[in-house]
Amino acid sequence: MALQFNFISSMLIILLLTISSAKAQEAGGVGGRGGGDGGVIDVVAKFGAKADEKTDLSKPLLDAWKEACASTSPEKIVIPKGTYFLSTATLDGPCKAPIELQVEGIVKAPADPGAFKEPKWIVFNRIENFKLSGGGVFDGQGTIAYKREGCDKHNFCGSLPINLRFDFLTNAMIQGVTTKDSKQFHVNVLGCKNITFEHFIVSAPGESPNTDGIHIGRSDGVNVLNTEIKTGDDCVSIGDGSKNLVINGVTCGPGHGISIGSLGLFKNEEPVDGVTVKNCTLTNTSNGVRIKSWPGAEPGTCSNIHFEDITVTNVSSPIIIDQKYCPWNKCKINEESKVKLSNISFKNIHGTSALPEAVKIICSATLPCENVELIDIEIMHSGPTGPAVSQCSNVKPKVSGKQNPTACSAPVPANPTSTS
Repeated sequence: MALQFNFISSMLIILLLTISSAKAQEAGGVGGRGGGDGGVIDVVAKFGAKADEKTDLSKPLLDAWKEACASTSPEKIVIPKGTYFLSTATLDGPCKAPIELQVEGIVKAPADPGAFKEPKWIVFNRIENFKLSGGGVFDGQGTIAYKREGCDKHNFCGSLPINLRFDFLTNAMIQGVTTKDSKQFHVNVLGCKNITFEHFIVSAPGESPNTDGIHIGRSDGVNVLNTEIKTGDDCVSIGDGSKNLVINGVTCGPGHGISIGSLGLFKNEEPVDGVTVKNCTLTNTSNGVRIKSWPGAEPGTCSNIHFEDITVTNVSSPIIIDQKYCPWNKCKINEESKVKLSNISFKNIHGTSALPEAVKIICSATLPCENVELIDIEIMHSGPTGPAVSQCSNVKPKVSGKQNPTACSAPVPANPTSTS
């Protein structure tokens, strides 16, 4: 139901925004609106933006946004082809009518991490009926930041900028654009309702730290469709308060896979409810599809999670529930997770594992996982350490269809290795 509902919602958003865009193009030409009847605003032609990689795009873009946002008719802002420098920009709503930002060029961030005082580069805030399109590239120029040099002398390492922040948007479409080499997360989605990413591209080196592709938190009705993500951390990470999410047709790798969590680290976390991950392909990733929560921390719930039709190739941990998630040993590893997991299914997951532990379901001893299903699992491993194995702790999964490796057939180590 979640997949069908979100698909219909996505199609309605596309239709509304397409109609709005068409009306905007009919109403006016490039350069201006012509008496408030709607139109296309070119940041070069009207506001003097320069594609010279040194003149700051910030003021022309903000001026164009101010005009478009005040219009009572749908507006489109165009950043034409070329390469631009943008120091930072926050594009605030609410706006009076639907608005589209069509980025055709390459927009580059300052390469120096010290240029940022806050963890943000471009922010879209409190906008309704918004579309970002155009086939352009947002280049975070994160190479220097990846080295983490000088962190002991400067405070910027704790506040590295996220390429694109979408905060409190309603009915939004992010389509056909690329985010590249962000210094931290590529995309952060917070407090949004009905937002769709389609034909979206994330690109960063596999060794780039903390560069999650799309991080989602406290949002309802997020769709990530037909998207390609190559990065150094989770391709998609889903935080607390996320509900009615659909991840469909994502290719992931390199990266850390598609993850729910980590959960249970902070006080007052909101439930995760209703996540469908389907028709995804993961290649050379450290994890496949994963749920992770911290031991001995804060309470929470995660329910109605479905992973289906997943292809894994040389993935280190293809199927994993890790309620002993403890990176860098910064946790109470001898305590149990207080996050309750229930109604979780893994269906038709097939391919190859880079390590023998193809299936690891490590649940909390005090709050065992409930209603976990393993359906048609076919994951192979060949190597000197033996065939693929399946490990389970504090869970009694319902098993049906083909099971290779045999479900829950291998012993769990006394101290399971935490995933990254």
